[in-house]
Amino acid sequence: MKKLFCLIILSSLVSKGFCQVADKLLLKDFRPVSVYAIPVTIPAKAKFPVIDMHSHPYAQSVADIDKWVNVMDQMNITKTIILTMETGKAFDSLVNVYGKYPDRFELWCGFDYTGYDKPGFGPAAVAELERCYKKGAKGVGELGDKGEGEIYSKPVPGNGLHLDDPRMKPLLQKCAELHMPINVHIAEPYWMYLPADSTNDGLMNAAVWKVNVKTGMLNHAELMSSLENAVRENPKTLFIACHFANCEYDLSIAGKLLDKYNNLYLDIAARYAETATIPRYMEKFYTQYQDRLIYGTDMGMDKSMYQVTFRVLETLDEHFYYMEQFGYHWAMNGFGLSDTILEKLYRKNALKIQQYENRR
Repeated sequence: MKKLFCLIILSSLVSKGFCQVADKLLLKDFRPVSVYAIPVTIPAKAKFPVIDMHSHPYAQSVADIDKWVNVMDQMNITKTIILTMETGKAFDSLVNVYGKYPDRFELWCGFDYTGYDKPGFGPAAVAELERCYKKGAKGVGELGDKGEGEIYSKPVPGNGLHLDDPRMKPLLQKCAELHMPINVHIAEPYWMYLPADSTNDGLMNAAVWKVNVKTGMLNHAELMSSLENAVRENPKTLFIACHFANCEYDLSIAGKLLDKYNNLYLDIAARYAETATIPRYMEKFYTQYQDRLIYGTDMGMDKSMYQVTFRVLETLDEHFYYMEQFGYHWAMNGFGLSDTILEKLYRKNALKIQQYENRR
């Protein structure tokens, strides 16, 4: 069966023109197929019910949402958090579209930074946050600062507005008052800060998503400091640093923050390939911080996408590739997490966050 599976893949690659001789091969065209006769485990669905804490409004129509819910049912996904980043009429529109399934989707809004570079900024932004809350927003996010300020929220990017900027304080405090968690994308994976050359371990993604730290931008370490400052100075606000706080290259950085601050969680979304190369290290990290990690995807709404995440988390499969999904040239491995950890990761930790939301 394994041999037949490999032959089918090879045949497909040949037909698509991916098979090339070595002396003419470009790394971007590298499409290895594992020859190891080892177990292949494709989970039909998640082992336990799941709350996906990191997704986006990929479905834009009621028909597409119906299809998504069908996939969620198949994959054992009970609820999906939609990080819209939107405010105003754009947020209201999404509330209306996703309103057909109030128990299956939870929408979070962005911040409205209109006039942030002028005197008097603050009250209008807080008022819009309260309006979105009354419209149904349960949290805020995904905020995004890759060095130039929070640029994900719409309609106005907050260039130069970092999470610990004094102008952010009223918004962060209002989130605490309303019990709205904040999901924040801080920095990028460390490969993106390194030279995009032959020494870069994650070259194919690093070249595409490269971060050029220009004058006035915060670097990776400075962004981690801005996150810590905000978390420390707003102890009643609950923060979720998504993508392992983009510290997967050295998770001790994120671990120290978790050790110091009870109002911080990490989501694991869209960092499966980055972590599945170091399974023993990751299993230890999941074990140590099992009460502070939450499941997320951030990769669309296809059935196969969910199954990749379950394979990494649940199985002990080794040396498997999902290059079309992730873009890296390396093989992945499963973590084989225990049932206790999986239940916390998939649902129980998310329920703790939702309990925070409901204390209103």
